[in-house]
Amino acid sequence: MRLRKFDERLFAAMIMRRHPVLDRLMRALTHLGDAAVTIGISLIALTGVLPGGRLTGLHAAMTLAVSHGLVQFLKRIVSRARPRLPVGFGFLVVPPDRFSFPSGHATSSLAVALPFAFALGGMASLVVVGLALTVGFSRCYLGVHYPGDVVMGWVLAMGTYGGLVLA
Repeated sequence: MRLRKFDERLFAAMIMRRHPVLDRLMRALTHLGDAAVTIGISLIALTGVLPGGRLTGLHAAMTLAVSHGLVQFLKRIVSRARPRLPVGFGFLVVPPDRFSFPSGHATSSLAVALPFAFALGGMASLVVVGLALTVGFSRCYLGVHYPGDVVMGWVLAMGTYGGLVLA
């Protein structure tokens, strides 16, 4: 109960700090977690034309597929409703479904980013992971997920990648 209240308070604090410039930026960045983008990057990587080669593409595709299945399973088991927004605020993007937990965008963006981060190393890996984490943050900012939904998505992506690839 206390964790849920903390989640709701943190969510409200993020929503109350919206700014028009950030609204546009977050709307754009959130789409990096869309299925078309994450599946597309994985498929293109499988051809070997992206840095990291075909093996990175295979790792990204496997991590994405398994973590997506877990997300869909958990969404239907938990059935957490989308956040209730403070009076005067609305969603800045259309939620893809009625379930909030866990965040599919946070999961998918990190599921694809992690194999590339490990393949690229160095500063490039920080940029790739940073973008994926920003996708998760954007989901809260835009009003469609509580912070706990996003954190669980990140945990699913890391656990799936670790279990499939690093094990």
